[in-house]
Amino acid sequence: MTEQKTQGRTIGQLIWRRFLKNKLGVIGGVVIALFFLVTVVAPFLATMDIVEQSAQHILAPPQKIHFQDEDGKWTRPFVYNLTKHRDRDTLRLSYTEDRSQKFYVRMFVKEFEYRILWVLPGRIHLFGVDEGCRWNLLGTDPFGRDLYSRILMGSQVSLSVPLVGVSLSIFFGTVIGVISGYFGGRVDYYIQRCLEIMMSFPSLPLWLALAAAVPITLPSAYRYLLIVMILSLIDWAGLARVVRGKVLQYRDEDFVLAAQMSGCGLGRIILKHLVPGTLSHLIVCATLAIPGMILGESALSFLGIGITPPLTSWGLLLKDAHKLEVLVHHQWITIPGFLIIVVVLCFNFLGDGLRNAADPYS
Repeated sequence: MTEQKTQGRTIGQLIWRRFLKNKLGVIGGVVIALFFLVTVVAPFLATMDIVEQSAQHILAPPQKIHFQDEDGKWTRPFVYNLTKHRDRDTLRLSYTEDRSQKFYVRMFVKEFEYRILWVLPGRIHLFGVDEGCRWNLLGTDPFGRDLYSRILMGSQVSLSVPLVGVSLSIFFGTVIGVISGYFGGRVDYYIQRCLEIMMSFPSLPLWLALAAAVPITLPSAYRYLLIVMILSLIDWAGLARVVRGKVLQYRDEDFVLAAQMSGCGLGRIILKHLVPGTLSHLIVCATLAIPGMILGESALSFLGIGITPPLTSWGLLLKDAHKLEVLVHHQWITIPGFLIIVVVLCFNFLGDGLRNAADPYS
């Protein structure tokens, strides 16, 4: 009965059915899809410009949304302004709500201008508050900047860097792996020795050395591109060895030999017969490599040699949480760290699910 159900289905359909049986993999995929959806529309969801500072809201806590008035009656959501106080003995900042005026939450407000995916202009935001109030949904950082908006905009960097980096790694790894596995002999020998040398370097010190060589005065956009290239140029060696192993397995198969005898060119044999056989493994390797790149970008930005203002990323936001005082009194600064943990876990769940689905013997 099982054999009858599988007849007439493509390999992709069989992999998809096996993947749907992995609950953790499906959950990880759904969560990642939601993260990327939020990333695309991040400017629309943001409530404030990420460079806007306020000396009156330095390290302000998240502002509570109220649904009941002073008499306990349900009403439209509203917030209060915060008033800053400084303790004369400890010099610690504290904030209290100024209940003299309510500021109602409004939908589809017109605020600062932005561009979706750096192309589509807009000025309408999903929600905001009445004029005269600064609403910090997740609190502020040491410069009084809105943490909620900075987390949203930082996701565009933290999630796009690994995608672009992995794409470049797949390209380099596939090209080098196919060349090494298909031609063999001296070509394979020298390529593998070069890969072994590359893989022998510890990743983090090599990242630090390459990133430190990037001039600090370089504009943020160019620095972003260089960080992507640094991460991708380091991580493709392992992928190339995986591709090389699959090509060694396929190059002596009957369908490849038949293509050679029928006069197919080298490019057609590689693109039509060898590369498609490695696609499932490439997808799995890419999914499992993305968490490493997310952590790599976060580490570089946390150490101050990665993404620089006016761009922001989750790693750069975590840089403000390296002090014990922040961890004790201003825990909301560590929210980007929890988001990194969630995204990395979900990518690992997704990668494990795809690996099990692509392996018929799992």
